[in-house]
Amino acid sequence: MERLIDLTYIIENNMPIYPGDIKTSLFQTNYLNVDSYNNHRLEINMHAGTHIDSPMHLTESNEYIGELALESFIAAGCVIDVRNQPTIKMKEEYKKLIKENSIVLLYTGSDKFYGMSEYYESHPIVDMELCKFLLEKKIKMLGIDMPSPDRYPFEVHKFLLENKVYIIENLTNIDKLLSIKNFEVIAFPLKIKADASMTRVVARCFY
Repeated sequence: MERLIDLTYIIENNMPIYPGDIKTSLFQTNYLNVDSYNNHRLEINMHAGTHIDSPMHLTESNEYIGELALESFIAAGCVIDVRNQPTIKMKEEYKKLIKENSIVLLYTGSDKFYGMSEYYESHPIVDMELCKFLLEKKIKMLGIDMPSPDRYPFEVHKFLLENKVYIIENLTNIDKLLSIKNFEVIAFPLKIKADASMTRVVARCFY
């Protein structure tokens, strides 16, 4: 038996964005009763909503996210409950909890502030020691319910991306996975020539 859990925010007009980014514009251009068909137009920054950062975002890589191996975006998942930790540090129990070649999701509870100023200004940050451990485990991606795992000058971003650990930002509903021991994360980017891509992130849970 299996169940799918959507970890993605909806894409909509004027949705929340990282401070300084261009606003999302989604509008209907054609109407069935006028044009005999419906159509919509989307203008969006690749870092709006739930998305994946690839190495091109903050490193010298010239490989577009749409050119990366599909195997990078699907793997067994693991959730770590890191609520109430301003700095998310390495803990001994992670050595058994996190498996090699997995996709690790950090649950901070920050998604309850999505769209508010504190979501962008007061989110936790990931400690570099934990990042180095994740690299040792050869994880494929780090997923977070925050806009970023760090702040300027984005050393965590650079460390992970330089080592081909991709970053999923702005996740939601991770709390629904806390009691599930066996699940897979599926998070394919668009086949697009860009440094990042919006994505529909789904957890496929097995019982």
